[in-house]
Amino acid sequence: MKSKISKTEAKKEIEEFFSGVKNKTPKEIAKVKRLAMKYNIPLKEKRKLFCKKCLVAYSDKEKVRIKNNQKIITCSSCNYISRWKL
Repeated sequence: MKSKISKTEAKKEIEEFFSGVKNKTPKEIAKVKRLAMKYNIPLKEKRKLFCKKCLVAYSDKEKVRIKNNQKIITCSSCNYISRWKL
């Protein structure tokens, strides 16, 4: 049986995780994303640290462009294009 944790403990765990997100696997990112959804915790700016499609953490290899007040990031592993307003 799984032990339940409080919402504040879940927030603390998510903050800890995203402090070193660069060397995390997609499975670990998916697990933390599910934890945030379970306890209704918004990820806000942390969503921009990984690919929406393949859940690979962004590194320095991604192609980043600024065009028409949008930040356009192209994932190096799946070539998915993320567009964020500036």
